[in-house]
Amino acid sequence: MTAQKPPELKDCSRLVVKIGSSLLIDAATGQLNRAWLDSLVGELERLHQRDQQVIIVSSGAIALGRSYLGFDSDRSKLEDHQAAAAAGQILLAHAWQELLGKRAIKVAQILLTLDDTENRRRYLNARNTIETLLASGVIPVINENDTVATQEIRYGDNDRLAARVAEMTSSDCLVLLSDVDGLYDQDPTQNKGAQLIRTVVEFTPELQAAAGASNTEFGSGGMATKLEAARICFSAGCATVIAGGRQLLPLQAIEDNTPCTWFIPSCSPRAARKQWIAGTLTPAGKLIIDDGAEGALESGRSLLPIGVVMVEGEFQRGDAVVVTNAAGRDIARGLAAYSSTDARVIQGRHSKDIESLLGYRGRNEIIHRDNLVLLDH
Repeated sequence: MTAQKPPELKDCSRLVVKIGSSLLIDAATGQLNRAWLDSLVGELERLHQRDQQVIIVSSGAIALGRSYLGFDSDRSKLEDHQAAAAAGQILLAHAWQELLGKRAIKVAQILLTLDDTENRRRYLNARNTIETLLASGVIPVINENDTVATQEIRYGDNDRLAARVAEMTSSDCLVLLSDVDGLYDQDPTQNKGAQLIRTVVEFTPELQAAAGASNTEFGSGGMATKLEAARICFSAGCATVIAGGRQLLPLQAIEDNTPCTWFIPSCSPRAARKQWIAGTLTPAGKLIIDDGAEGALESGRSLLPIGVVMVEGEFQRGDAVVVTNAAGRDIARGLAAYSSTDARVIQGRHSKDIESLLGYRGRNEIIHRDNLVLLDH
């Protein structure tokens, strides 16, 4: 741990903001804390006006649904949670739509499970949906799909879900708003001398030991899950901040350097993603390209179908493939935007012909430049 300076929130072009149930739900009434939420929505408008893209991961559906349906606290079966989530999601989505709509900001709801971020095709579909919404100026509000998720396909907390979303979308920063100020070297509820850890630049066993348990009524994720979320983002080049959110204007408090814990990775999201493509994924196939396409890649452009002369192997959309030049030298790796079956149909053809050849309008590129890494030789 060092005194390395954390990033400025205002400099992050894309942020994921995760909101804990203990902040959204009034503990006394079980109802939505509208005054707090309205304060936060005002901050989201400020970020939106600064052309920052924001993704919300919002807890609270189960707690809201339990109150709405009149469920007692002793109703803890899975089907009770799922029924409460089904009712609470409507209330939660309506609140977000109403408050953001007053500020002329459009919102969309996305429900995800663990399967959706681990299954490659679902992962790509979710990522593309989020990217399309952000490009359209819409704020996605994401929650776990508790109405259909079983124990085997659940995250169990929205901290890790938020981290996967940040990783999936190559976000610059994950903001975990909670009822705690950050990570302490000891449990602050048990030791008044506990010290807040302001910055983290590496994960150690001591850091893991410092993570305590949550004492909130509504939250399912304690400090250990927040630490795991930060670890996920760390490897993706995404900074994470754990900050107290009980006060109004919690994002402004972070910008004003109110005490919190920053996890600062050593590389950017773009660099981390390129490293993942180049060195982690096992290629499932190969694209052999002509000299013109090779020159285009070397100048930083995408790989278009017209430059592909042969497709080898069997792969699905989103799988890693090797790109080989006419001389048989591997020159790049990337994520295919088409399956091997479809790639063979469109190879050597203009992008404008894709729809007539495949019957649907896909991407113009077989590999987009953001999903392609040139190999050193």
